[in-house]
Amino acid sequence: MLGFESILLYILLGCFVGVAAGLLGVGGGGIIVPSLTGIFLMQGMEQENIMHMALGTSMATIVITSVSSFRAHNKKGGVLWNVFKMMAPGIIIGTFLATFLASILSSFYLAVFFSIFMAYVSIQMFLNKKPKPSRKLASSKTQFSAGTIIGAISAMVSIGGGSLTVPYLLWQNVELKKAIGTSAAIGFPIAVSGTLGYIINGWSNTDLTHYTLGFVSLPAFFFIAICSYLTAPIGVKLAHTLPVGIVKKIFALLLISLSLKMLFSFI
Repeated sequence: MLGFESILLYILLGCFVGVAAGLLGVGGGGIIVPSLTGIFLMQGMEQENIMHMALGTSMATIVITSVSSFRAHNKKGGVLWNVFKMMAPGIIIGTFLATFLASILSSFYLAVFFSIFMAYVSIQMFLNKKPKPSRKLASSKTQFSAGTIIGAISAMVSIGGGSLTVPYLLWQNVELKKAIGTSAAIGFPIAVSGTLGYIINGWSNTDLTHYTLGFVSLPAFFFIAICSYLTAPIGVKLAHTLPVGIVKKIFALLLISLSLKMLFSFI
């Protein structure tokens, strides 16, 4: 049942994700997935499908947020479309195929993989480490292969790929602003391909009386996407007044805490 409490939690989660995205420039998957698992557990959803629903729903919200993000970067000339064109085919294939793998794994193993990856992201964010530029842009074959790997991992943890794409592009001597802008553009095919994959692979789970389409919870998608879209500008304004470096470290600790809490809920 979709009750007032669930709607309120979706709205609060969406607002928090939007502010965090605007303030720190990070995607919401690291927050949405563990938070949704908690909400779905509270709703009495079968544990077998909880991680799949959280991943699919999170991926669907990224479709909306990625459009807003890459359009803003493109207006400022921050997207390298030549790199996007080389990586996008691999991104689409890797993301879509990985949803098939995710659909046959249990929620527990998906939670383990998610937690390990979030630990990596949190450490990277806490230490603020950036790779040293060491080469020029790679060949189209290398970009395709990298796109496939980035897409596959992104589908398994439901992220827009920024934590992987930005360091990969910086390693190729791409300017930071253009690396972020190009990563934002790449987030769109990741989100679309991943969402379709989670809907197709979870089709037997579709129940319109409970507002689920495959492995996507439609109410959670709607409220989180709309609220995060509306509150992102607040985070952008806060970025000019708050000590972002300190906030980023606190956020990194929050990510790992949420991931561990989620993992322990499956043990």
